[in-house]
Amino acid sequence: MAADEEDLSHHHDTVRLEAFSDGVIAIAITLLVIEITVPHVEGSESLASALVDQWPSYVGFILSFITIGIMWMNHHTMFKDIERCDHVLIGLNLLLLLAIAALPFSTAVLAEYLDQNDDSRTTATMVYGGAFTATAVVFNALWLYASHGRRLIDRHVSDMRVRQRTLRFIPGPVLYAGGVGLALLTPWLTLALYTAMAVLYLLPLDDPEKSS
Repeated sequence: MAADEEDLSHHHDTVRLEAFSDGVIAIAITLLVIEITVPHVEGSESLASALVDQWPSYVGFILSFITIGIMWMNHHTMFKDIERCDHVLIGLNLLLLLAIAALPFSTAVLAEYLDQNDDSRTTATMVYGGAFTATAVVFNALWLYASHGRRLIDRHVSDMRVRQRTLRFIPGPVLYAGGVGLALLTPWLTLALYTAMAVLYLLPLDDPEKSS
Protein backbone atom coordinates (compact mmCIF):
# COMPACT_ATOMS: atom_id res chain seq x y z
CA MET A 1 0.00 0.00 0.00
CA ALA A 2 1.33 3.47 -0.89
CA ALA A 3 2.34 5.69 2.04
CA ASP A 4 -0.48 8.22 1.48
CA GLU A 5 -3.13 5.49 1.25
CA GLU A 6 -1.77 3.84 4.38
CA ASP A 7 -1.90 7.13 6.27
CA LEU A 8 -5.50 7.79 5.20
CA SER A 9 -6.56 4.37 6.43
CA HIS A 10 -5.75 5.47 9.99
CA HIS A 11 -8.05 8.51 9.95
CA HIS A 12 -11.58 7.11 9.65
CA ASP A 13 -12.27 8.18 13.23
CA THR A 14 -11.88 11.87 12.33
CA VAL A 15 -13.90 11.92 9.10
CA ARG A 16 -17.24 13.03 10.61
CA LEU A 17 -15.55 15.69 12.73
CA GLU A 18 -13.73 17.10 9.70
CA ALA A 19 -16.86 17.04 7.54
CA PHE A 20 -18.89 18.89 10.18
CA SER A 21 -16.06 21.41 10.66
CA ASP A 22 -15.83 22.02 6.91
CA GLY A 23 -19.55 22.76 6.80
CA VAL A 24 -19.49 25.25 9.67
CA ILE A 25 -16.41 27.03 8.33
CA ALA A 26 -17.94 27.20 4.84
CA ILE A 27 -21.07 28.84 6.24
CA ALA A 28 -19.05 31.31 8.34
CA ILE A 29 -16.87 32.36 5.44
CA THR A 30 -19.91 32.76 3.17
CA LEU A 31 -21.76 34.94 5.70
CA LEU A 32 -18.96 37.50 5.49
CA VAL A 33 -20.19 38.76 2.13
CA ILE A 34 -23.63 39.63 3.56
CA GLU A 35 -22.06 42.70 5.17
CA ILE A 36 -21.37 44.11 1.71
CA THR A 37 -24.68 45.55 0.59
CA VAL A 38 -25.73 47.05 -2.73
CA PRO A 39 -25.73 50.85 -2.25
CA HIS A 40 -28.86 52.83 -3.10
CA VAL A 41 -28.15 56.13 -4.79
CA GLU A 42 -30.57 59.02 -5.07
CA GLY A 43 -30.69 62.05 -7.29
CA SER A 44 -27.26 63.19 -8.45
CA GLU A 45 -25.40 60.88 -6.08
CA SER A 46 -22.75 58.82 -7.85
CA LEU A 47 -22.89 55.04 -7.71
CA ALA A 48 -19.10 54.96 -7.96
CA SER A 49 -18.79 57.17 -4.88
CA ALA A 50 -21.31 55.06 -3.00
CA LEU A 51 -19.34 51.92 -3.80
CA VAL A 52 -16.08 53.54 -2.69
CA ASP A 53 -17.72 54.64 0.56
CA GLN A 54 -18.18 50.98 1.45
CA TRP A 55 -14.41 50.42 1.62
CA PRO A 56 -14.51 49.35 5.32
CA SER A 57 -16.77 46.45 4.33
CA TYR A 58 -14.31 45.41 1.62
CA VAL A 59 -11.39 45.56 4.07
CA GLY A 60 -13.21 43.48 6.67
CA PHE A 61 -14.42 40.95 4.12
CA ILE A 62 -11.04 40.38 2.49
CA LEU A 63 -9.05 40.15 5.72
CA SER A 64 -11.58 37.91 7.46
CA PHE A 65 -12.05 35.70 4.39
CA ILE A 66 -8.32 35.12 4.10
CA THR A 67 -7.91 34.53 7.85
CA ILE A 68 -10.80 32.07 8.10
CA GLY A 69 -9.52 30.40 4.95
CA ILE A 70 -6.11 29.99 6.56
CA MET A 71 -7.75 28.51 9.67
CA TRP A 72 -9.52 26.01 7.45
CA MET A 73 -6.27 25.15 5.67
CA ASN A 74 -4.44 24.64 8.96
CA HIS A 75 -7.35 22.66 10.42
CA HIS A 76 -7.29 20.44 7.34
CA THR A 77 -3.54 19.81 7.48
CA MET A 78 -3.60 19.39 11.28
CA PHE A 79 -6.04 16.51 10.97
CA LYS A 80 -3.71 14.79 8.55
CA ASP A 81 -1.53 14.27 11.63
CA ILE A 82 -4.34 13.40 14.06
CA GLU A 83 -5.54 9.82 13.62
CA ARG A 84 -8.32 9.52 16.21
CA CYS A 85 -10.73 11.56 18.33
CA ASP A 86 -11.80 11.49 21.94
CA HIS A 87 -14.45 13.43 23.87
CA VAL A 88 -12.12 16.29 24.83
CA LEU A 89 -10.89 16.78 21.26
CA ILE A 90 -14.45 16.89 19.95
CA GLY A 91 -15.35 19.46 22.62
CA LEU A 92 -12.36 21.64 21.77
CA ASN A 93 -13.22 21.41 18.09
CA LEU A 94 -16.77 22.58 18.86
CA LEU A 95 -15.36 25.57 20.76
CA LEU A 96 -13.18 26.38 17.76
CA LEU A 97 -16.19 26.26 15.46
CA LEU A 98 -18.11 28.48 17.89
CA ALA A 99 -15.33 31.07 17.69
CA ILE A 100 -15.15 30.87 13.90
CA ALA A 101 -18.93 31.12 13.53
CA ALA A 102 -18.86 34.38 15.52
CA LEU A 103 -16.26 36.02 13.26
CA PRO A 104 -18.80 37.43 10.77
CA PHE A 105 -20.27 39.47 13.64
CA SER A 106 -16.93 40.99 14.67
CA THR A 107 -16.20 41.65 10.99
CA ALA A 108 -19.52 43.48 10.65
CA VAL A 109 -18.68 45.60 13.71
CA LEU A 110 -15.31 46.51 12.21
CA ALA A 111 -16.84 47.38 8.85
CA GLU A 112 -19.50 49.55 10.46
CA TYR A 113 -17.12 51.66 12.55
CA LEU A 114 -13.78 51.60 10.75
CA ASP A 115 -14.45 54.97 9.15
CA GLN A 116 -16.02 56.55 12.27
CA ASN A 117 -14.44 58.63 15.05
CA ASP A 118 -11.35 57.40 16.86
CA ASP A 119 -13.11 55.90 19.90
CA SER A 120 -15.59 53.87 17.89
CA ARG A 121 -12.91 52.75 15.44
CA THR A 122 -10.63 51.68 18.28
CA THR A 123 -13.37 49.73 20.05
CA ALA A 124 -14.45 48.01 16.83
CA THR A 125 -10.85 47.01 16.05
CA MET A 126 -10.37 45.65 19.57
CA VAL A 127 -13.56 43.58 19.24
CA TYR A 128 -12.28 42.29 15.91
CA GLY A 129 -8.85 41.46 17.32
CA GLY A 130 -10.35 39.90 20.42
CA ALA A 131 -12.41 37.54 18.29
CA PHE A 132 -9.32 36.43 16.36
CA THR A 133 -7.37 36.06 19.61
CA ALA A 134 -10.02 33.80 21.13
CA THR A 135 -10.12 31.71 17.96
CA ALA A 136 -6.33 31.33 17.93
CA VAL A 137 -6.29 30.33 21.61
CA VAL A 138 -8.82 27.55 21.05
CA PHE A 139 -7.04 26.45 17.86
CA ASN A 140 -3.79 26.06 19.81
CA ALA A 141 -5.56 24.28 22.66
CA LEU A 142 -6.94 21.78 20.15
CA TRP A 143 -3.54 21.06 18.64
CA LEU A 144 -1.65 20.99 21.95
CA TYR A 145 -4.17 18.59 23.46
CA ALA A 146 -3.92 16.23 20.48
CA SER A 147 -0.12 16.43 20.23
CA HIS A 148 0.87 16.36 23.93
CA GLY A 149 2.68 13.09 24.45
CA ARG A 150 1.54 12.23 20.91
CA ARG A 151 -1.85 11.50 22.51
CA LEU A 152 -3.85 11.41 19.26
CA ILE A 153 -1.10 11.72 16.67
CA ASP A 154 -0.70 9.24 13.83
CA ARG A 155 2.27 6.97 14.49
CA HIS A 156 3.57 7.72 11.00
CA VAL A 157 4.06 11.43 11.83
CA SER A 158 7.58 12.32 12.89
CA ASP A 159 8.40 14.18 16.12
CA MET A 160 10.04 16.85 13.97
CA ARG A 161 6.77 17.52 12.17
CA VAL A 162 4.86 17.76 15.46
CA ARG A 163 7.38 20.26 16.86
CA GLN A 164 7.37 22.25 13.64
CA ARG A 165 3.59 22.53 13.64
CA THR A 166 3.55 23.52 17.32
CA LEU A 167 6.12 26.27 16.74
CA ARG A 168 4.08 27.55 13.81
CA PHE A 169 0.81 27.75 15.77
CA ILE A 170 1.94 29.03 19.18
CA PRO A 171 2.77 32.66 18.16
CA GLY A 172 -0.75 33.17 16.80
CA PRO A 173 -2.61 34.02 20.05
CA VAL A 174 0.24 36.25 21.24
CA LEU A 175 0.34 38.22 17.99
CA TYR A 176 -3.42 38.58 17.77
CA ALA A 177 -3.56 39.74 21.39
CA GLY A 178 -0.74 42.17 20.63
CA GLY A 179 -2.86 43.55 17.82
CA VAL A 180 -5.64 44.28 20.31
CA GLY A 181 -3.17 46.36 22.33
CA LEU A 182 -1.91 48.15 19.22
CA ALA A 183 -5.45 49.34 18.54
CA LEU A 184 -5.10 51.66 21.54
CA LEU A 185 -2.33 53.43 19.62
CA THR A 186 -3.93 53.26 16.20
CA PRO A 187 -6.25 50.65 14.64
CA TRP A 188 -4.28 50.84 11.42
CA LEU A 189 -1.29 49.16 13.10
CA THR A 190 -3.58 46.34 14.19
CA LEU A 191 -4.89 45.80 10.68
CA ALA A 192 -1.37 45.97 9.26
CA LEU A 193 -0.24 43.29 11.73
CA TYR A 194 -3.17 41.02 10.93
CA THR A 195 -2.54 41.44 7.21
CA ALA A 196 1.12 40.50 7.68
CA MET A 197 0.07 37.46 9.73
CA ALA A 198 -2.32 36.38 6.99
CA VAL A 199 0.50 36.52 4.45
CA LEU A 200 2.84 34.63 6.80
CA TYR A 201 0.38 31.86 7.56
CA LEU A 202 -0.40 31.45 3.88
CA LEU A 203 3.14 30.16 3.42
CA PRO A 204 3.23 26.36 3.35
CA LEU A 205 4.58 24.37 6.25
CA ASP A 206 7.75 22.48 5.34
CA ASP A 207 6.86 18.82 5.07
CA PRO A 208 9.64 16.64 6.47
CA GLU A 209 9.55 12.87 6.20
CA LYS A 210 6.51 11.59 8.05
CA SER A 211 8.13 8.31 8.89
CA SER A 212 10.40 8.52 11.93
